[in-house]
Amino acid sequence: MGDTHMDISGNADQEYGNFSVDGDNNYDSTVASAVGAVLLSLLGVAGITGNLYTLIVLHASRGATSASVRVHVANLALADLLYLTTIPFVVHNSLAGDWHFGEAGCRVLLTLDLLTMHTSSFTLTAMSAERYLAVAKPFHALRRARSNYRMTLALASWLLAFFLTLPMMSMIRQEERWLEDGDVRRLCTPSWSHERYKAYLTVLFATSILLPGIAIGYLYAKLARAYWISQTKSLLNKELRRAPRHKVVLTTFIIVLAFWACFLPFWAWQLVPLYSHHLATISERMEVCINSLVTCLTYGNSCINPFLYTLLSRNYRDYRRKQQRGPGPPGVQHCTETGTVSQL
Repeated sequence: MGDTHMDISGNADQEYGNFSVDGDNNYDSTVASAVGAVLLSLLGVAGITGNLYTLIVLHASRGATSASVRVHVANLALADLLYLTTIPFVVHNSLAGDWHFGEAGCRVLLTLDLLTMHTSSFTLTAMSAERYLAVAKPFHALRRARSNYRMTLALASWLLAFFLTLPMMSMIRQEERWLEDGDVRRLCTPSWSHERYKAYLTVLFATSILLPGIAIGYLYAKLARAYWISQTKSLLNKELRRAPRHKVVLTTFIIVLAFWACFLPFWAWQLVPLYSHHLATISERMEVCINSLVTCLTYGNSCINPFLYTLLSRNYRDYRRKQQRGPGPPGVQHCTETGTVSQL
């Protein structure tokens, strides 16, 4: 087994790439770990409360929220909740400087991290695709809305994410290491070789960030072009200005950007050491600080998402209310999420 040890859970006591923590915690690294633990605890409380509130709001507004928004947002909120449940284990490990949850705990924790990350990424891609279809191909969106494909798509996202995490579940091990002072430190480490492990992490990055990012970028580029073309048509100008449908698209895009902003630093922290040999001299203090930062960012995404989910649901309800106010100017077509309604 190579020297590369992944820390999805924010375990500041594992190795990263080809540099490692030697186990002698100085005052600065201890303070950094404590500050990170406090921040994670606050994020956990806020995130769990917010995502539970999101699910309650979705349940209470079933008639005012589209099936698309409801299913996808509920899927994202559930993934966030599942991810946030790992915070107590990360906090304990950070403060104790040791892993006390056994090999099964290693597998469950790291698998949950990857599972929820991929599920969120796949769901965001599906949401972006539906936003595009609702605007560019409303009749196609109408046909798809009449089936239960959204629930099937949500289930497929979880199954595909689980399939991608199976190698992590099978290769992760708890390892015991003797320190110079005679103490034993337990770590969650992969049993694969360096090259195989690097290839696996590269695949995970591609499936959770790179490929979904390319797909989402393409869809929003097409959406921007469609909006630009629509704005050039004088017949639709007035209606497009007063219809808040574009707010739904914009809010979805903000959710996607927030996901990227929070998880790209995490992946950089995992992948750069695997492909570069120039980080071996990084200090323990710097390593703990960087690890705390990227860990807080990933959990912070699950914390801010409930506000964005609520905004998305509210924008859609505003859109539906504006549609139901009555007919607009003669000859104007309203392109809705589920179809095109002509008002002639």
